[in-house]
Amino acid sequence: MYYKAKTDIISILNMGYTKTTITGISWMSSFRIITRILSFLKIAILARILTPAQFGIFGIGFLVLTFLEIFLETGINIILIQAKKQIDNYMDSAWVISIVRGIILSLLILTLAPFIANFFNTPEALGILLFISTIPFIRGFINPAEVKFRKDLNFKYEFWFRTAIFFTDSAATVLMALVTHSIYSLVFGLLVGAVTEVVLSFVLIKPIPKLRLRKGYFGEIIHKGKWITAYGIFNYLGENGDNIVVGKVLGSTSLGVYQMAYKLSILPISEVSDVVSQVVFPVFTKIEIDTKRLIKAFFKTTVVISLGSVVVGGIIYFFSSEIILIILGNQWISASPVVKILSLYGILRAISGPASALFLAKGKQSYVTYMVFVRFIVLAATIYPLVLVFGMIGAGYSALLSVLVEIPIIIYLISKIYNDNK
Repeated sequence: MYYKAKTDIISILNMGYTKTTITGISWMSSFRIITRILSFLKIAILARILTPAQFGIFGIGFLVLTFLEIFLETGINIILIQAKKQIDNYMDSAWVISIVRGIILSLLILTLAPFIANFFNTPEALGILLFISTIPFIRGFINPAEVKFRKDLNFKYEFWFRTAIFFTDSAATVLMALVTHSIYSLVFGLLVGAVTEVVLSFVLIKPIPKLRLRKGYFGEIIHKGKWITAYGIFNYLGENGDNIVVGKVLGSTSLGVYQMAYKLSILPISEVSDVVSQVVFPVFTKIEIDTKRLIKAFFKTTVVISLGSVVVGGIIYFFSSEIILIILGNQWISASPVVKILSLYGILRAISGPASALFLAKGKQSYVTYMVFVRFIVLAATIYPLVLVFGMIGAGYSALLSVLVEIPIIIYLISKIYNDNK
């Protein structure tokens, strides 16, 4: 009876998920297409208003913001998507944790700002860091119930929700830049976007959380979130260690060029993988009880992402100079060799991306930590000498090498999940 009941559950879970997945991918693809068109328009405008040095100074502030956000990441969204029981009971504790985290982040940035500006030998970064410290404080008040869009597979509502926030952020950035020609316009857009998300999350999403802690749920979030935190830290260092070394060794101008090259080469490719991964993770959690079917769905996902990534990455690799001239202009042409290398890196990252969704669906947070830890170790060991010898191109070589070493680890962990559930 137990086996039959289990089989019936699996059959029910799998009914309709192919259609749901395709629908979800359609909505999230539409979101990505719209936002990336806006992103390229925004970059094309800002690249002609602001200088590479200004982008580099902002890049320092943004590096610090993203690192500290990840360093104190609780993994609340992932835990709520994984949860099998009613998640409304988690909301109060999740909101309190989010607010406290935001306050700590803001205070950390304010405290560390002078030391960070000195580390990068860029005094101009101090003002940006002070301004950017307001962002995590505001984000801390976002209603955690917005995760219900994804958990309940309501991708249509998430599309409109995220599009409104992104459009507001982009419009505020561009308008402020056109008026002031100031580097602070980049932070102003983030600030407006954060305020918009807080307001919309309370107006459109229920339940409204209260300022109270429920000990049982608080403990569960902290306990399960430790691997998510470790994953976030190593993933950040694996993705941004090259930026840190370029900024330190080569200066803010080179950092601005390198980060623009990274965005230009990685973003179009990541659109293919990010859209699919965002949709399949909650779907994978619905069918994780049937490991064979889950692995089959994973491989189908990987094939789709591989085909799209190779096509987009190939275009970026062979036409890097033309793309830079059209989108950014002549002053950014030095980014072309880096774009070529990073396009290969982006292809491999996209192909290996669905593995994280698979591991998280099976509750294997430790696996995603192991894979990014390997990538981080390779980057840490190679980035400095390669940048010293090859400059910005060396940073691209280091990033590419790190993902090449990570792939065998991913294959081993996937085979382990399959063999453990035979």
